[in-house]
Amino acid sequence: VQLQASGGGLVQAGGSLRLSCVVSGSIFSINRMGWYRQAPGKERELVAVITSGSSTNYADSVRGRFTISMDNAKNTAYLQMSSLKREDTAVYYCNAEVRRNIFRRDDYWGQGTLVTVSS
Repeated sequence: VQLQASGGGLVQAGGSLRLSCVVSGSIFSINRMGWYRQAPGKERELVAVITSGSSTNYADSVRGRFTISMDNAKNTAYLQMSSLKREDTAVYYCNAEVRRNIFRRDDYWGQGTLVTVSS
């Protein structure tokens, strides 16, 4: 199972970006997908998570500005980021809890994608 994240880049404060994360490989089902971020000198933190049933949860710092969604048919999660602030600058990582069969579920991480918000 592999996760491929994309969509990061440089954006001005107040702007928008959309991140994508595609899960590929031997997949029975995906229970949930999420986005985490790690800023320089800080610990990795949860940004948003979505379950296969479309339940969502957000960090307080991004609620109302970011939207997570999931296309189950494409095994893809998106993070629409709006009203970006300088403090959103970080490497963003996608995460997925994947069932490879009915007996086993594992956690997988994608490579990070850098989001830089300039003033």
